[in-house]
Amino acid sequence: MGEPQRDKLKVQARKCVIVAVIDPLSGRSRERAFDEMEGLVTTAGSEVVGKVLQVRDKPDAATYIGKGKLQELKDLIGVTEADLIAFDADLSPSQGKKIEEATKTQVVDRSEVILDIFATHARSYESKLQVELAQLLYLRPRLTRMWTHLERISGGIGSGKGPGEKQLETDRRLVDRRISELRRRLEDVIERRERQVAARTQHMTVSLVGYTNAGKSTLMNALTGAEVYTADKLFATLDTRTRKWTLPNWGSVLLSDTVGFIRDLPHHLVASFKSTLSEARYADLLLHVVDCAHPDAADQIETVNQVLNDVGVDSDDPILVLNKIDAAEDRAKIDVLRAKYPTSISVSAKEQIGFDKLREAVCSRLADGYLDARVEALAGNGKVHAFLSEHAEVVNTEYEDSNVVYECRIPKRFAYGLTQAGANVTNMDGSPIEDETEDQW
Repeated sequence: MGEPQRDKLKVQARKCVIVAVIDPLSGRSRERAFDEMEGLVTTAGSEVVGKVLQVRDKPDAATYIGKGKLQELKDLIGVTEADLIAFDADLSPSQGKKIEEATKTQVVDRSEVILDIFATHARSYESKLQVELAQLLYLRPRLTRMWTHLERISGGIGSGKGPGEKQLETDRRLVDRRISELRRRLEDVIERRERQVAARTQHMTVSLVGYTNAGKSTLMNALTGAEVYTADKLFATLDTRTRKWTLPNWGSVLLSDTVGFIRDLPHHLVASFKSTLSEARYADLLLHVVDCAHPDAADQIETVNQVLNDVGVDSDDPILVLNKIDAAEDRAKIDVLRAKYPTSISVSAKEQIGFDKLREAVCSRLADGYLDARVEALAGNGKVHAFLSEHAEVVNTEYEDSNVVYECRIPKRFAYGLTQAGANVTNMDGSPIEDETEDQW
């Protein structure tokens, strides 16, 4: 079969064998051990032609799977004529190299498959930068394995180094240079995006977060009438989309759809996508969308909470939205989730069920960020009047001598702007506003 060819890093259009190792104490189901990895490989464009499962307390240090399973893998490759092996775990460079030498077949691990999917689905300038940076950070320590087939070439008498080793050093320099350039570009993009997100003061903002394929984009389309791309596959969309969402008896808020999360998401990818997730960090409210019909819904909730914490978002604050209740076959599992998360809202984005309760819950939570205030200013102070017109709901206006008094509902974060404009801001009864600082406003 010859040496595995590493010049094609794409997982697309390959015949693939999936390999998984399960710790018997982990609680992972053997029946569903391959479900997510098969979804990833299929989304990446390969055909799954075989599966190898090993149950052991810890992976083999040299080849991840034991000798017996390695031979089983080699036999399966011969029968299926597979040209790719995908491991449902991250392999060390030496493990990948030894498995390739033993099987004479290209090996990819979980992170490489995910990165390949992201590279295929990246559309915006920002997401392309993020994915390329994550790919290079993943690739750099694995360059030695990629140049295995050149290491046999002699460099001539007295040279000390073969052309493969020289090329490896050259590639490392090129990769390091490109990584530095991408980081500089991404820093500029991050600063620009965070300024844009932080400057959205005229509307409250709500962001959708959740496990990949939980139905976030479908929910956004149903709530806003947007036409965000949806598909029943992992990571259908990477770029953040923001649309206006009109809430009854409230007005408009900005609703954003963010990239989906997944178990064991490559840490380079999480770091690179922090700017995209700034929508979640700066949002007034998060909706954590869960596919409650999925057998591993509880584990997926914990995965999302972990990623949110990793990027600096309070995972205890979101409204939990149990989506796809129309597709759930085991109603008892939904009841268990509802009991564990009593404030959750059950919906079906596809059938548009439960939307009234969702809107009520969102309005109630957003109201916690508002202040019923009495604003007093000089009648000729146009700045205060303009500020209230843009940011507040004025329910009553009275004139007292040369002053004007407004009774209004205003986001707490805007109250300080009124004091800067020359107004006196108090509670409706005239008492001072407590526990509020300039930073909080």
